[in-house]
Amino acid sequence: MEGNIAIGLDIGTTKIVAMIGRKNEYGKVEILGIGKSKSLGVHRGVVNNITQTIQSIQLAVQEAELASEMKIEDVTVGIAGQHIRSLQHSDYITRPNSDLVIDEDDIDRLINQVHKLVMLPGEEIIHVLPQEYKVDGQAEIKEPIGMYGGRLEANFHVVVGQVSSIRNIGRCVQSAGLNLEGITLEPLASSNAVLSQEEKEAGVALIDIGGGTTDLAIFRDGIIRHTAVIPFGGNVITEDIKEGCSIIEKQAELLKIKFGSAWPGENKENEIVSIPGLRGREPKEITLKNLSKIIHARVVEIIEQVYVEIKNYGHEEQKKKLIAGIVLTGGGSQLKHLKQLVEYITGMDTRIGFPNEHLAGDSDDEVTSPLYATAVGLVMDGLKRQERKKVEAAYVEAVNEQESNENVESEDVIEAPKPERRSFLDKLTDRVKDFLDNAE
Repeated sequence: MEGNIAIGLDIGTTKIVAMIGRKNEYGKVEILGIGKSKSLGVHRGVVNNITQTIQSIQLAVQEAELASEMKIEDVTVGIAGQHIRSLQHSDYITRPNSDLVIDEDDIDRLINQVHKLVMLPGEEIIHVLPQEYKVDGQAEIKEPIGMYGGRLEANFHVVVGQVSSIRNIGRCVQSAGLNLEGITLEPLASSNAVLSQEEKEAGVALIDIGGGTTDLAIFRDGIIRHTAVIPFGGNVITEDIKEGCSIIEKQAELLKIKFGSAWPGENKENEIVSIPGLRGREPKEITLKNLSKIIHARVVEIIEQVYVEIKNYGHEEQKKKLIAGIVLTGGGSQLKHLKQLVEYITGMDTRIGFPNEHLAGDSDDEVTSPLYATAVGLVMDGLKRQERKKVEAAYVEAVNEQESNENVESEDVIEAPKPERRSFLDKLTDRVKDFLDNAE
């Protein structure tokens, strides 16, 4: 496969999406093919039936292969689900020699120390995100490299998840005949696809309403500050309509999409939908007012839970204010009048996030739907990972070349750009791969 092509695989509760994309000459992402299948075997973002999930992945991949006329091998997968939680933690290291400047190794040492945190059984740290550093008590340092100091400390945002759930996803991908190229946290992927850099600087909360879960990611000063997964999504709304109107799930889902609204005041008393009865039974009549009352009650509950998390982050403090407000994305964000309801509950400015921020201008309307925010984000992540690999390869080559030219003066410095520090997700991907290789 060509180097500049990446595949995102979004394993959701309601659907599995495989998306193939590449960077065009303007640095935008061009979507070459997309495949989706009904997700069987995933509950609230967690795989609970491996065989069904493998089949669903294969279906989505085949559809994307047909659309793009390419063979899919390496994929970047998103992890989410109700087992993900996050915590704040601060840690420090004392440097042996404060006459030397702080370098990458010091930061790695500090981050590795966070890894020694004791977790609940079966949990593992997925992501360690440094928030700000302190050097010898001097606070609010964004980048300590190059500074002098004996004590280096930092606040961290630590994301934790269940090892078994992550390994199960790895297992499904591998058994579907694919190679796991990278793992990314889904809220991070969605936010890369729909948020602009200005919003991340100003302070913004991204709410991704999926089928089984609602993900929250909060950014401020360009850094992710808080993440949470709420174990409710669009499915519970459908479930409530099904129970409340005594109809089957398929009809409930259609009703929600076609006639649903999160704001009951919008519907007149006399607006009625007739639903065909089962097997020769009388058709059912449902008033749209009742329908939106059912939806409203459930949506309020989801939004209020998200709002509790936004408050936990501390958005009322001046320094933590979210100036850009809230961005809603995911399939659930397409519910009519949801934006108004969210603004009403939270008092924060709200917009619907479409993943067109980084897509090529002529992208299909289907692709720019909030439904595909995570998949687009995963493709972007895969492309970024490939670029990083190229830089690493160039760096290694330059180092080797320098070593082989021993007769060159030692003052000549390596010209190749130094590769970025590997993220935890890369290390996690490697660990999952090792585990799968050794598990056979």
